[in-house]
Amino acid sequence: MKAIVYERTGDASVLQLIDRPVPEPGPGEVLVRMAVSGVNPTDWKARRQWPLPAGWQIPGQDGAGVIEAVGEGVDQILIGARVWLWEAAWQRPWGTAAEYTVVPVRHAVRLGSASFDLGACLGIPFLTAHRCLTAGEYMPDKLHAGALSDHTVLVQGGAGAVGNAAIQLARWADACVIATVSSAEKAQLAAAAGADFVVNYREQDVVEEVRKIAPDGVHTIVEVSAARNAATDVQLLRPGGAVCVYADDGGAEVTLPIRPLMVPNARWQFVLVYTEPKAAKAQAVTDVSAAVAQGAIRVGEEAGLPLHHYSLGAAAAAHKAVEDGAVGKVLITAAGDEQPA
Repeated sequence: MKAIVYERTGDASVLQLIDRPVPEPGPGEVLVRMAVSGVNPTDWKARRQWPLPAGWQIPGQDGAGVIEAVGEGVDQILIGARVWLWEAAWQRPWGTAAEYTVVPVRHAVRLGSASFDLGACLGIPFLTAHRCLTAGEYMPDKLHAGALSDHTVLVQGGAGAVGNAAIQLARWADACVIATVSSAEKAQLAAAAGADFVVNYREQDVVEEVRKIAPDGVHTIVEVSAARNAATDVQLLRPGGAVCVYADDGGAEVTLPIRPLMVPNARWQFVLVYTEPKAAKAQAVTDVSAAVAQGAIRVGEEAGLPLHHYSLGAAAAAHKAVEDGAVGKVLITAAGDEQPA
Protein backbone atom coordinates (compact mmCIF):
# COMPACT_ATOMS: atom_id res chain seq x y z
CA MET A 1 0.00 0.00 0.00
CA LYS A 2 0.94 3.65 -0.35
CA ALA A 3 1.35 5.62 2.85
CA ILE A 4 2.65 8.96 4.02
CA VAL A 5 5.32 8.38 6.66
CA TYR A 6 7.77 10.50 8.61
CA GLU A 7 10.67 9.13 10.61
CA ARG A 8 11.82 12.37 12.23
CA THR A 9 10.07 15.51 13.36
CA GLY A 10 10.29 18.69 11.32
CA ASP A 11 8.59 20.75 8.65
CA ALA A 12 6.40 19.29 5.92
CA SER A 13 9.43 18.11 3.95
CA VAL A 14 9.81 15.13 6.35
CA LEU A 15 6.63 13.61 4.91
CA GLN A 16 7.42 10.85 2.43
CA LEU A 17 5.15 8.77 0.18
CA ILE A 18 6.37 5.18 0.50
CA ASP A 19 5.25 1.58 0.02
CA ARG A 20 4.42 -0.39 3.14
CA PRO A 21 2.86 -3.79 3.73
CA VAL A 22 -0.88 -3.66 4.39
CA PRO A 23 -1.19 -4.07 8.18
CA GLU A 24 -3.04 -6.95 9.82
CA PRO A 25 -5.69 -6.00 12.38
CA GLY A 26 -4.86 -7.24 15.84
CA PRO A 27 -7.29 -8.30 18.56
CA GLY A 28 -10.06 -5.72 18.89
CA GLU A 29 -8.94 -3.87 15.74
CA VAL A 30 -10.29 -3.34 12.25
CA LEU A 31 -8.50 -2.82 8.95
CA VAL A 32 -9.92 0.16 7.05
CA ARG A 33 -9.42 0.90 3.37
CA MET A 34 -9.14 4.66 3.49
CA ALA A 35 -11.06 6.94 1.15
CA VAL A 36 -10.38 10.35 2.67
CA SER A 37 -8.09 11.59 5.43
CA GLY A 38 -8.82 14.83 7.29
CA VAL A 39 -5.96 17.20 8.17
CA ASN A 40 -6.07 19.11 11.47
CA PRO A 41 -3.71 21.60 13.14
CA THR A 42 -2.59 18.90 15.58
CA ASP A 43 -1.29 16.87 12.62
CA TRP A 44 1.36 19.44 11.73
CA LYS A 45 2.04 20.27 15.38
CA ALA A 46 2.61 16.57 16.07
CA ARG A 47 4.82 16.32 13.00
CA ARG A 48 6.98 19.13 14.34
CA GLN A 49 7.34 18.13 17.98
CA TRP A 50 5.64 14.95 19.18
CA PRO A 51 7.95 11.98 19.91
CA LEU A 52 7.97 8.92 17.64
CA PRO A 53 7.84 5.88 19.97
CA ALA A 54 7.71 3.47 17.00
CA GLY A 55 10.44 5.35 15.12
CA TRP A 56 7.94 6.26 12.38
CA GLN A 57 4.51 7.77 12.04
CA ILE A 58 1.67 7.86 9.52
CA PRO A 59 -0.10 11.16 10.24
CA GLY A 60 -3.83 11.76 10.34
CA GLN A 61 -6.24 11.40 13.26
CA ASP A 62 -9.44 11.66 11.22
CA GLY A 63 -10.71 9.97 8.10
CA ALA A 64 -13.33 7.80 6.46
CA GLY A 65 -13.34 4.55 4.53
CA VAL A 66 -14.56 0.95 4.48
CA ILE A 67 -13.74 -1.88 6.90
CA GLU A 68 -12.03 -4.69 4.96
CA ALA A 69 -10.99 -7.05 7.73
CA VAL A 70 -11.42 -7.49 11.47
CA GLY A 71 -9.19 -8.81 14.20
CA GLU A 72 -9.88 -11.39 16.88
CA GLY A 73 -12.94 -10.57 18.97
CA VAL A 74 -14.51 -8.23 16.42
CA ASP A 75 -17.81 -9.13 14.76
CA GLN A 76 -17.37 -10.15 11.12
CA ILE A 77 -20.57 -8.31 10.27
CA LEU A 78 -18.55 -5.08 10.28
CA ILE A 79 -16.69 -6.08 7.11
CA GLY A 80 -17.90 -3.79 4.34
CA ALA A 81 -19.18 -1.11 6.71
CA ARG A 82 -18.60 2.52 5.75
CA VAL A 83 -17.06 4.26 8.77
CA TRP A 84 -15.53 7.49 10.04
CA LEU A 85 -12.44 7.37 12.21
CA TRP A 86 -11.33 9.39 15.21
CA GLU A 87 -7.95 9.55 16.98
CA ALA A 88 -6.42 6.98 14.66
CA ALA A 89 -2.88 8.23 15.34
CA TRP A 90 -3.15 9.23 19.00
CA GLN A 91 -0.25 7.40 20.70
CA ARG A 92 -0.24 4.97 17.77
CA PRO A 93 1.82 5.01 14.53
CA TRP A 94 -1.10 4.12 12.24
CA GLY A 95 -2.72 7.34 11.02
CA THR A 96 -5.19 7.89 8.20
CA ALA A 97 -2.90 9.34 5.51
CA ALA A 98 -2.52 5.97 3.80
CA GLU A 99 -4.44 3.58 1.58
CA TYR A 100 -5.08 1.36 4.63
CA THR A 101 -4.93 1.80 8.38
CA VAL A 102 -5.75 -0.20 11.51
CA VAL A 103 -7.64 1.21 14.50
CA PRO A 104 -9.34 -0.13 17.62
CA VAL A 105 -12.90 -1.01 16.64
CA ARG A 106 -14.44 1.70 18.82
CA HIS A 107 -12.53 4.30 16.78
CA ALA A 108 -14.38 3.24 13.62
CA VAL A 109 -17.95 4.57 13.67
CA ARG A 110 -20.64 3.69 11.16
CA LEU A 111 -21.11 6.47 8.62
CA GLY A 112 -24.25 5.23 6.91
CA SER A 113 -24.91 6.90 3.58
CA ALA A 114 -23.12 10.16 4.41
CA SER A 115 -20.19 11.04 2.14
CA PHE A 116 -16.61 10.07 2.94
CA ASP A 117 -15.75 13.77 2.74
CA LEU A 118 -18.19 14.46 5.55
CA GLY A 119 -16.87 11.53 7.57
CA ALA A 120 -13.31 12.80 7.32
CA CYS A 121 -14.41 16.20 8.67
CA LEU A 122 -15.91 14.86 11.92
CA GLY A 123 -13.26 13.58 14.37
CA ILE A 124 -11.30 16.30 16.13
CA PRO A 125 -13.43 19.34 15.16
CA PHE A 126 -16.82 17.90 16.06
CA LEU A 127 -15.70 16.02 19.18
CA THR A 128 -13.97 19.20 20.37
CA ALA A 129 -17.06 21.28 19.65
CA HIS A 130 -19.26 18.78 21.49
CA ARG A 131 -17.08 19.06 24.59
CA CYS A 132 -17.26 22.87 24.43
CA LEU A 133 -21.05 22.71 24.26
CA THR A 134 -21.48 20.27 27.15
CA ALA A 135 -18.73 21.11 29.67
CA GLY A 136 -20.46 24.10 31.30
CA GLU A 137 -22.19 23.65 34.64
CA TYR A 138 -25.57 24.53 33.18
CA MET A 139 -25.06 22.81 29.84
CA PRO A 140 -26.45 19.34 29.09
CA ASP A 141 -24.21 16.27 29.12
CA LYS A 142 -25.79 15.07 25.87
CA LEU A 143 -26.69 16.87 22.66
CA HIS A 144 -29.84 16.17 20.68
CA ALA A 145 -32.60 18.16 19.04
CA GLY A 146 -33.95 20.53 21.68
CA ALA A 147 -31.10 20.00 24.18
CA LEU A 148 -30.05 23.67 23.96
CA SER A 149 -33.42 25.21 23.18
CA ASP A 150 -33.17 27.71 26.06
CA HIS A 151 -29.47 28.45 25.62
CA THR A 152 -27.46 31.12 23.87
CA VAL A 153 -24.03 30.12 22.57
CA LEU A 154 -21.25 32.46 21.44
CA VAL A 155 -18.75 30.96 19.01
CA GLN A 156 -15.59 33.04 18.80
CA GLY A 157 -14.13 32.39 15.34
CA GLY A 158 -17.17 30.97 13.59
CA ALA A 159 -15.41 30.34 10.27
CA GLY A 160 -12.85 27.86 11.63
CA ALA A 161 -13.30 24.08 11.55
CA VAL A 162 -14.17 23.80 15.26
CA GLY A 163 -16.21 27.00 15.05
CA ASN A 164 -18.18 25.57 12.14
CA ALA A 165 -18.72 22.31 14.05
CA ALA A 166 -19.87 24.19 17.14
CA ILE A 167 -22.37 26.23 15.11
CA GLN A 168 -23.78 23.14 13.39
CA LEU A 169 -24.08 21.10 16.59
CA ALA A 170 -25.54 24.00 18.58
CA ARG A 171 -28.13 24.72 15.90
CA TRP A 172 -29.03 21.01 15.73
CA ALA A 173 -29.62 21.22 19.49
CA ASP A 174 -31.79 24.34 18.96
CA ALA A 175 -29.53 26.94 20.62
CA CYS A 176 -29.47 30.58 19.65
CA VAL A 177 -26.01 30.88 18.07
CA ILE A 178 -23.94 34.03 17.81
CA ALA A 179 -20.64 33.84 15.91
CA THR A 180 -17.77 36.29 15.63
CA VAL A 181 -15.66 36.60 12.48
CA SER A 182 -12.97 38.87 11.04
CA SER A 183 -14.30 39.57 7.53
CA ALA A 184 -17.40 39.74 5.38
CA GLU A 185 -16.37 36.54 3.60
CA LYS A 186 -16.09 34.67 6.90
CA ALA A 187 -19.42 36.13 7.98
CA GLN A 188 -21.02 34.43 5.00
CA LEU A 189 -19.44 31.11 6.04
CA ALA A 190 -20.65 31.40 9.64
CA ALA A 191 -24.15 32.24 8.44
CA ALA A 192 -24.10 29.32 6.01
CA ALA A 193 -23.16 27.02 8.90
CA GLY A 194 -26.32 28.14 10.69
CA ALA A 195 -25.36 31.02 13.00
CA ASP A 196 -28.39 33.13 13.91
CA PHE A 197 -26.29 36.26 14.34
CA VAL A 198 -22.81 37.11 13.07
CA VAL A 199 -20.59 39.88 14.47
CA ASN A 200 -17.54 41.19 12.61
CA TYR A 201 -15.17 41.93 15.49
CA ARG A 202 -12.97 44.12 13.29
CA GLU A 203 -15.85 46.47 12.55
CA GLN A 204 -18.27 46.07 15.46
CA ASP A 205 -18.15 46.17 19.25
CA VAL A 206 -18.64 42.53 20.21
CA VAL A 207 -19.85 43.23 23.75
CA GLU A 208 -22.39 45.79 22.56
CA GLU A 209 -23.70 43.62 19.74
CA VAL A 210 -23.96 40.43 21.79
CA ARG A 211 -25.68 42.24 24.66
CA LYS A 212 -28.33 43.46 22.22
CA ILE A 213 -29.09 39.83 21.40
CA ALA A 214 -28.57 38.32 24.86
CA PRO A 215 -29.08 41.07 27.51
CA ASP A 216 -28.48 38.59 30.34
CA GLY A 217 -25.36 37.16 28.74
CA VAL A 218 -24.58 33.85 27.05
CA HIS A 219 -24.56 30.37 28.55
CA THR A 220 -21.29 29.25 27.00
CA ILE A 221 -18.52 30.64 24.83
CA VAL A 222 -16.61 28.41 22.42
CA GLU A 223 -13.24 30.12 22.51
CA VAL A 224 -10.41 29.90 19.98
CA SER A 225 -8.33 32.82 21.27
CA ALA A 226 -8.59 33.27 25.02
CA ALA A 227 -5.67 35.69 25.35
CA ARG A 228 -7.17 38.09 22.83
CA ASN A 229 -10.81 37.70 23.86
CA ALA A 230 -10.67 37.26 27.65
CA ALA A 231 -11.72 40.81 28.47
CA THR A 232 -14.67 40.48 26.10
CA ASP A 233 -15.68 37.04 27.36
CA VAL A 234 -15.75 38.23 30.98
CA GLN A 235 -18.37 40.82 30.06
CA LEU A 236 -20.61 38.40 28.19
CA LEU A 237 -21.14 35.46 30.53
CA ARG A 238 -24.45 35.03 32.28
CA PRO A 239 -24.46 33.64 35.87
CA GLY A 240 -23.05 30.12 35.79
CA GLY A 241 -21.73 30.60 32.26
CA ALA A 242 -18.60 28.96 30.90
CA VAL A 243 -15.79 29.88 28.56
CA CYS A 244 -14.54 26.71 26.85
CA VAL A 245 -11.03 27.25 25.51
CA TYR A 246 -9.88 24.78 22.84
CA ALA A 247 -6.94 26.66 21.27
CA ASP A 248 -4.35 29.31 22.05
CA ASP A 249 -4.51 31.36 18.85
CA GLY A 250 -3.17 34.82 19.57
CA GLY A 251 -1.27 33.95 22.75
CA ALA A 252 -0.43 31.16 25.18
CA GLU A 253 -1.22 33.05 28.40
CA VAL A 254 -4.37 34.72 29.65
CA THR A 255 -5.07 37.11 32.54
CA LEU A 256 -8.46 36.98 34.27
CA PRO A 257 -10.12 39.37 36.72
CA ILE A 258 -11.11 37.45 39.83
CA ARG A 259 -14.10 39.34 41.23
CA PRO A 260 -16.06 39.80 37.94
CA LEU A 261 -15.82 36.05 37.40
CA MET A 262 -16.35 35.03 41.01
CA VAL A 263 -19.67 36.86 41.45
CA PRO A 264 -21.46 35.00 38.61
CA ASN A 265 -19.79 31.66 39.48
CA ALA A 266 -18.28 31.62 36.01
CA ARG A 267 -16.24 28.71 34.70
CA TRP A 268 -13.21 28.61 32.43
CA GLN A 269 -12.99 25.14 30.94
CA PHE A 270 -9.93 24.10 28.95
CA VAL A 271 -10.55 21.50 26.27
CA LEU A 272 -8.20 19.02 24.62
CA VAL A 273 -10.08 16.26 22.88
CA TYR A 274 -7.33 13.64 23.32
CA THR A 275 -7.34 13.81 27.11
CA GLU A 276 -10.96 14.70 27.89
CA PRO A 277 -12.83 12.30 30.20
CA LYS A 278 -13.56 9.00 28.47
CA ALA A 279 -17.27 9.08 29.24
CA ALA A 280 -17.61 12.57 27.78
CA LYS A 281 -15.77 11.53 24.62
CA ALA A 282 -17.87 8.40 24.21
CA GLN A 283 -21.01 10.54 24.51
CA ALA A 284 -19.61 12.93 21.92
CA VAL A 285 -19.07 10.08 19.44
CA THR A 286 -22.64 8.91 20.03
CA ASP A 287 -24.15 12.37 19.65
CA VAL A 288 -22.13 13.34 16.57
CA SER A 289 -23.15 10.07 14.92
CA ALA A 290 -26.79 10.82 15.72
CA ALA A 291 -26.47 14.28 14.19
CA VAL A 292 -24.99 12.77 11.03
CA ALA A 293 -27.73 10.14 10.84
CA GLN A 294 -30.36 12.87 11.14
CA GLY A 295 -28.79 14.87 8.33
CA ALA A 296 -27.86 17.74 10.64
CA ILE A 297 -24.19 17.88 9.63
CA ARG A 298 -23.14 19.28 6.27
CA VAL A 299 -19.81 20.12 4.63
CA GLY A 300 -18.78 22.25 1.69
CA GLU A 301 -18.95 25.99 1.11
CA GLU A 302 -22.75 25.89 1.24
CA ALA A 303 -22.38 24.65 4.83
CA GLY A 304 -19.73 27.23 5.73
CA LEU A 305 -16.88 24.73 5.45
CA PRO A 306 -15.10 24.93 2.07
CA LEU A 307 -13.28 21.70 1.20
CA HIS A 308 -9.74 21.61 -0.21
CA HIS A 309 -8.74 18.26 -1.71
CA TYR A 310 -5.18 17.00 -2.11
CA SER A 311 -3.86 13.70 -3.41
CA LEU A 312 -1.97 11.35 -1.12
CA GLY A 313 1.27 12.31 -2.83
CA ALA A 314 0.57 15.98 -2.06
CA ALA A 315 0.27 15.43 1.70
CA ALA A 316 3.09 17.89 2.39
CA ALA A 317 1.18 20.62 0.55
CA ALA A 318 -1.96 19.69 2.48
CA HIS A 319 -0.13 20.01 5.80
CA LYS A 320 1.34 23.34 4.75
CA ALA A 321 -2.09 24.63 3.77
CA VAL A 322 -3.41 23.92 7.27
CA GLU A 323 -0.29 25.35 8.87
CA ASP A 324 -0.75 28.53 6.81
CA GLY A 325 -4.33 28.93 8.05
CA ALA A 326 -6.46 27.63 5.18
CA VAL A 327 -10.11 28.56 5.70
CA GLY A 328 -12.28 25.45 5.60
CA LYS A 329 -11.25 21.81 5.73
CA VAL A 330 -8.21 20.26 4.08
CA LEU A 331 -8.72 16.67 2.95
CA ILE A 332 -6.36 14.07 1.49
CA THR A 333 -7.90 11.63 -0.96
CA ALA A 334 -6.29 8.43 0.21
CA ALA A 335 -7.92 5.84 -2.03
CA GLY A 336 -5.63 5.86 -5.05
CA ASP A 337 -7.55 6.95 -8.13
CA GLU A 338 -10.96 6.63 -6.45
CA GLN A 339 -13.04 9.73 -5.89
CA PRO A 340 -14.68 10.19 -2.48
CA ALA A 341 -18.24 8.87 -2.52
